[in-house]
Amino acid sequence: MLLSDLTQAIPNETTAMDFSSVESLALALGLGLLVGLQREWSEHPLTGIRTFALITVLGALLGLLSQTLGGWLVAVGLGGVAALLLAGTVLAFLGRQEELGLTTEIAALVMYAVGAALAYGQTALSLIIGGGVAVLLQWKQPLHKLVGRFSEADVRAIFNLVLIALVILPVLPNHAYGPYGVLNPFEIWLMVVLIVGISLGGYIAYKFLGARAGTLLGGVLGGMISSTATTVSYARRTRHTEEAVGLAAFVIVTASTIVFGRVIFEIAVVAPELLSAIAPPLLVVMAVMGILAAVLYRLRGGESETVPLDEDPSQLGPAVIFGLLYAAVLFAMAAGQQWFGNRGLYVVAVISGLTDMDAITLSTAQLIKRGELDVHTGWRMILLASLSNLVFKGVAVAMLGHRRLLGRVWAAFGIVLLCGSLLLAFWP
Repeated sequence: MLLSDLTQAIPNETTAMDFSSVESLALALGLGLLVGLQREWSEHPLTGIRTFALITVLGALLGLLSQTLGGWLVAVGLGGVAALLLAGTVLAFLGRQEELGLTTEIAALVMYAVGAALAYGQTALSLIIGGGVAVLLQWKQPLHKLVGRFSEADVRAIFNLVLIALVILPVLPNHAYGPYGVLNPFEIWLMVVLIVGISLGGYIAYKFLGARAGTLLGGVLGGMISSTATTVSYARRTRHTEEAVGLAAFVIVTASTIVFGRVIFEIAVVAPELLSAIAPPLLVVMAVMGILAAVLYRLRGGESETVPLDEDPSQLGPAVIFGLLYAAVLFAMAAGQQWFGNRGLYVVAVISGLTDMDAITLSTAQLIKRGELDVHTGWRMILLASLSNLVFKGVAVAMLGHRRLLGRVWAAFGIVLLCGSLLLAFWP
């Protein structure tokens, strides 16, 4: 009788895997790894990166199964995890924590839940989780080694991003304010998260690869983190070190080339439908700059140093400043268009592009997306801002760098400015 009841409870055929279930489990894994990273880095005696990941996945899986079996399953799982943690705490207090490997025990609970999921027809989901657990267990040494390489500044940078993306962003109101209806706190802060995320990706890559990276990768990472900071840093180096001129010119132009790729990526994220209209002229300029960078690479000296950046792009101060700048550009563009037409927009683009390309790019894309700005005017504004940005960096080189560096950089920038001007005048 019990067997027949159980048979009726089990679906006769395996249903297609629900994407929302996979998304929930992926988020659980990511959040578990995030908290586990901090515990692992702080050398917590009981739990680490793999244990927290497994606990969170277990909770998500039991939550999914409870939709069929009832909420008692989550309570049982919580009791099992609590019992293991309590046992581990007692053994750690007695100095015998090594007798209980929580990772293995938690993994056993997860696999028990996987078996139950299989019995209820969740085959694909079970395969994903079972395989993931096996990989996570196998990656013990690589994961521990990875966490061990993070410095205090690296961990602080990661969790500053977590703060602005997962704590601050969700509570901001998603409504437009202001006289022109363009200041949306949620959208403004979302742009902050995007820019900090891009910069942090370059920063982490530089921290892990910079010491071994070649000159090309150094320039690429410099463009991802901050092309202006890269320009200033290398220009200063050549003031009293003429031998660094060739390397500095190449890195500065390479970093400035990557800015165009960064701009295109930002547009693809916030307004992908605009990419086909905005990207082509920007790609032309990027290609020209790439060719010039290749020429400078052939002319550089024998140095193979990497970009000397040690900034933390996820600091809250710069993030807030960028958010204010982005909001100011949005407001100025709306006001300029109303009072002065397109000429006012171009003035805003030139001024805002001097020191920062992200704010003008994202604000322009948002206005086009809302139908408040013509796309052809929009890409011209972005291109004009990028040319203005090159002029600013060229002035920085003139003020801080060696005269030979000035000649090489301005020769490259001059060609790009000419190319950009022709595109502004003749591109359909």
